[in-house]
Amino acid sequence: MLIDTHCHFDMMPNPELYLKEQEVMHNISIGMTNLPSHFSLGFNHVRHYKHSRLALGFHPLYASEKKDEIRLFSQYIDKTSYIGEIGLDFSNEGEATKNDQIFVLDSILKQLRGKNKIISVHSRRAEKVLLEMLISHGIKNVIFHWYSGPLTLIPQIIECGYYFSINEKMTKTDSGRKIIGRIPHNKILTETDAPFNKVCSISNTLKSIGLGEDVISENFYNLIENIRR
Repeated sequence: MLIDTHCHFDMMPNPELYLKEQEVMHNISIGMTNLPSHFSLGFNHVRHYKHSRLALGFHPLYASEKKDEIRLFSQYIDKTSYIGEIGLDFSNEGEATKNDQIFVLDSILKQLRGKNKIISVHSRRAEKVLLEMLISHGIKNVIFHWYSGPLTLIPQIIECGYYFSINEKMTKTDSGRKIIGRIPHNKILTETDAPFNKVCSISNTLKSIGLGEDVISENFYNLIENIRR
């Protein structure tokens, strides 16, 4: 059984075919959404699958353009145990909308306080600010998706009990391998970020880092147990 904690099956050419294939193989797929309205469109199509779940998201790069969808986030928050993709992006692509991103994320984190959710976060060039916001709101059960930030921040993220989802592409770069090397095995999860990431075999990822499917399964089910307490 393979576990993909961060993909975008709603953006795939044929989401239904993909989900049926994952179901047959008993693979777990957690599908991110970029906006609450996207979650609304996809929820009823996914809810009957045993091994796939749709997460409620608000991608930071949509924060300025779609700020009014915050009200939809609150409307759908109790329909799923999975939240993502949310976070901050202070790269060149997101620099101009930093303030809107912080406003939207702050609103979302206020809504998530005290709720038992598994949360996948986007943190590109904003890792420290994002971590501080998560801590200040008391948010638990967070997965840092495709982390590319400072090595020095990793121990603090781990200390908070958070996880990292890694993909095949990370295993093929020096920076990615250095990051993976700093993460304890019990804090590693796997992802594809498909269809945007094309280098995304979970089997290849596991071979590259020398971990078995059983390790990832145990880590994932530990997260599940956390939100059931």
